Amino acid sequence: MFADLILHHGMFTTLDRTNPIVSAVAIKDGKFLAVGSDREIMDHAGTQTRIVDLKGKRVLPGLIDNHTHVVRGGLNFNMELRWDGLRSLADAMDMLKRQVAATPAPQWVRVVGGFTEHQFVERRLPTIEEINTIAPDTPVFLLHLYDRALLNGAALRAVGYTSATPNPPGGEITRDANGNPTGLLLAKPNAGILYSTLAKGPKLPLDYQVNSTRHFMRELNRLGITGVIDAGGGFQNYPDDYEVIQKLADSGQMTVRLAYNLFTQKPKAEKEDFLNWTSSVKYKQGDDYFRHNGAGEMLVFSAADFEDFRQPRPDMPPEMEGELEEVVRVLAENRWPWRMHATYDETISRALDVFETVNRDIPLDGLNWFFDHAETISERSIDRIAALGGGIATQHRMAYQGEYFVERYGHGVAEATPPIARMLEKGVNVSAGTDATRVASYNPWVSLAWMVTGKTIGGMQLYPRGNCLDRETALRMWTEKVTWFSNEEGKKGRIKSGQFADLVVPDKDYFSCAEDELSFLTSELTMVGGKIVYAAGDFRTLDQSDIPPAMPDWSPVRQFGGYAAWGEPDGAGRNSLRRTALASCGCSSDCGVHGHDHAGAWTAKLPISDLRGFFGALGCSCWAV
Repeated sequence: MFADLILHHGMFTTLDRTNPIVSAVAIKDGKFLAVGSDREIMDHAGTQTRIVDLKGKRVLPGLIDNHTHVVRGGLNFNMELRWDGLRSLADAMDMLKRQVAATPAPQWVRVVGGFTEHQFVERRLPTIEEINTIAPDTPVFLLHLYDRALLNGAALRAVGYTSATPNPPGGEITRDANGNPTGLLLAKPNAGILYSTLAKGPKLPLDYQVNSTRHFMRELNRLGITGVIDAGGGFQNYPDDYEVIQKLADSGQMTVRLAYNLFTQKPKAEKEDFLNWTSSVKYKQGDDYFRHNGAGEMLVFSAADFEDFRQPRPDMPPEMEGELEEVVRVLAENRWPWRMHATYDETISRALDVFETVNRDIPLDGLNWFFDHAETISERSIDRIAALGGGIATQHRMAYQGEYFVERYGHGVAEATPPIARMLEKGVNVSAGTDATRVASYNPWVSLAWMVTGKTIGGMQLYPRGNCLDRETALRMWTEKVTWFSNEEGKKGRIKSGQFADLVVPDKDYFSCAEDELSFLTSELTMVGGKIVYAAGDFRTLDQSDIPPAMPDWSPVRQFGGYAAWGEPDGAGRNSLRRTALASCGCSSDCGVHGHDHAGAWTAKLPISDLRGFFGALGCSCWAV
């Protein structure tokens, strides 16, 4: 059988234990036709076969995020300024200043998650006064993890918060001595105040939301993601807020495979939601690019222990078990799998009491249900999950909040939070993801680096080496192991004949690059179903993207891109800041005096604040930028 496409002269990590390393693959009708040596695979070349030389580069199965919020994130991506991956608050504030200048009234500038103060060399957030100085008239909303939001004066006016505005349940509007809001909103411990305030901002029109979602998927493709499980989210109603993603699926414009879970939006009416959905939505309805995946991550609001490690652990109310059992019985009777948000073992243990009770009446065998997050889960709870045939979906939230966890609970407790290595030893179903975009970043390589190194993005060593994973095991957590959580085992997750032709060629070898380079990997070639959805570097000419520029024309995506796309080197070792710096002093990257030092400094990914001093010491005016 002749192939549609052959990739050869590569170094494929297949994750197929019977055929672990090959040099070529043949692809036909969106699936791997054959996997083997160059000689074997070239037998599938016909007159119409396209052949791509991979130039000896490493190839991995496409990465699959077990927990993210692409449906919601896509609607807003073009409106959001991303500080993900920046190393300096000075750089971040420079971005903010530029975006304020580009944003017309009455639009907001939003920095919504994906970063933490610990990633900055300054180790702090901006003050509200600093934001007001940059943006006296343009509303600015800055969300930091689950714990707080900063609003400048213009944003406070836009949302209408005054001295007469009461604190909502579980949240605090901080005030000055006269009772006026300062602009700092705190989750105590519920993040509802943060998200309800964000929801007051302007929304994009439908055609812009379509464009925004396409740009978000392309950003995921740029980082090697080929599939996700969407966990729903607050202020994300079904089916209204799924109209955009449905349009893209119907028109064949999906570049990421998406399985979605339905997330209830109504406290005290959760059972009604799931009764309605189980009667109108069929489990697995859709296709391999857009399909239903069950219930959650919110099952009942009384069981939602949103983590904010700056606050004490919340105790769930006594009605949790009764309300949860009602919903789980509806799901089990209709053979719907579910996922349940649970940060703390105390919540997990109580939920397991409910699941075990339901299981005695309605066996849960064959339902791929699981807990999300599970940072402080106990060995006893892991064993109970395994006995019931469930799973645990872990995410790298501790990479962003580890410093706060250690501050409250100590290093000893943090050494196995969550205990991923122990989960794997016990044989429970377990996989990895991000929980993007409002807490951790959507960048999969940050998650992989966290599992391999045990470090936060601020550089704190959370885990001893014994609790870290080797690179292959971590990769399996992002590929083949995710497929159980979407009930797609054997269809994707490996480079193997018969599976979907989803793969990524990283810009550096995942298995041999330095550990501190892992979180900055990007893709040079991403394929979904045998189609090239992103190409850069040596493969740039293969890019088949036909996405119009980001809409609206003031979108931060046009000026700054996504994760670390601004202020970090691209594949050619240059970026917008460096080009500006070099132009300002009339030198080039290979100038005889200090060009090598330029390249070395940027390759080392130093923050701009360090580079100013570095270039200044060389007597180069580039430092002035």
